[in-house]
Amino acid sequence: MAGDLCYTNAIGFKIKVLGMDGFIAGHFSFALKRWVSRNCSRKVRRVLALAALLPFTLSAVAADVQLIPEGSLSAEALAALPHAPRVTHHTVFKGKSGAQYNHGAVMITHKGRYFMQWQSSAQDEDAPDTQVLYAISEDGEHWYKPRVMASSGNGSLITNGGWWSDGDTLVAYFNVWPNKQLQTPGYVLYTTSTDGLIWQPAKHLKMADGTDVNGIIEQDLHITPSGRILTTLHRYPGLIATPMFTDNPSGTGEWQFGELPHLAFEGKTSREIEPAWFSTNNQLTMVFRDKASSFRVLTSTSNDDGEHWSQPEITNMPDARAKLSAGNLPNGVAFIVNCPSGSKTRMPLVLSLSDNGSSFNRFFMLRNEASNIPMRYEGKYKRVGFSYPKSWVTEDALYVAYAENKEDIVVTKVPLSALFKTQ
Repeated sequence: MAGDLCYTNAIGFKIKVLGMDGFIAGHFSFALKRWVSRNCSRKVRRVLALAALLPFTLSAVAADVQLIPEGSLSAEALAALPHAPRVTHHTVFKGKSGAQYNHGAVMITHKGRYFMQWQSSAQDEDAPDTQVLYAISEDGEHWYKPRVMASSGNGSLITNGGWWSDGDTLVAYFNVWPNKQLQTPGYVLYTTSTDGLIWQPAKHLKMADGTDVNGIIEQDLHITPSGRILTTLHRYPGLIATPMFTDNPSGTGEWQFGELPHLAFEGKTSREIEPAWFSTNNQLTMVFRDKASSFRVLTSTSNDDGEHWSQPEITNMPDARAKLSAGNLPNGVAFIVNCPSGSKTRMPLVLSLSDNGSSFNRFFMLRNEASNIPMRYEGKYKRVGFSYPKSWVTEDALYVAYAENKEDIVVTKVPLSALFKTQ
């Protein structure tokens, strides 16, 4: 019976593979290979091996937008990418017993200090014991012991929602999931501090009409050329990505929704989720993770400061189907930081640059597979690699924060002077 079951599952799996270009690009996982070797006959193993080796590539997925020169982030090109010059890597927090899971790192500067925020738990992702932690640094390289900013409890899960600063007041956002398993509506809280040490009681984030902001706020809050603060909210039912902006410089209220049409997708989320964005010539461009597993970056543009957005399109830039980061350097150059593996592998971590925002043609390696340390702990949804990069730009450096193996919080510093000497 086990043999029959294996054969049936294998045939179904073969059909699924033939229809999922991105999955083929990632080949089979180690766990699946082990299961097949233990449970399937030699004939079925041969069929599965052939399916994995069929000449399907990411190029089989039609791209609407040519965001990079064709082949510039192929496996061969990635292997030859130059490392970003004078780049340094700094551990903010090293996972340990009682705090083995750490993820969702996001950084900001405020009054000359550096602040890093992330979520942490004893072992598993989004566990009932999840806390929001933050750490402070005087130089962005050496970090003080983290502090607890918020804790889950009373049946609700709290995750970190990022930062904002108007120069005088630092704002920290939290996402509250009243019942994550049932996907009941979440909402956003915020707290404020002038020094990053003493925090005011948390309040509900408010829309322009005075109602609560209900949803899960994305951590990428940045300012548009007009001074508008722009981010994305993932709204109920499910997690539907919706642009959200405010002209209130404090970031603590008067939020409004932009309009974003969505690609067709069957599921509890929109196909386009967890975006970042950059601007060029007064046009805003969002880049999204693709839940449909094209393993490509999706993109949408706005020409009215984030109020209306174009139909998202598939680009030819490979991705790991994970959060990515984007923005602008002080000289206006647009950047994207992601893991362009074309599979679920969250390695390598690459910086892509564009002068015009429509073609990214300069690439630098930030972290490659050889630099990844072994995973030390088991846990739910754990995976090796450099997860969920989020960036912060200062006058002289690009900082990329991320979780390594969802265990350690790391920041990579890229000096801008060295970056542009390579042109």
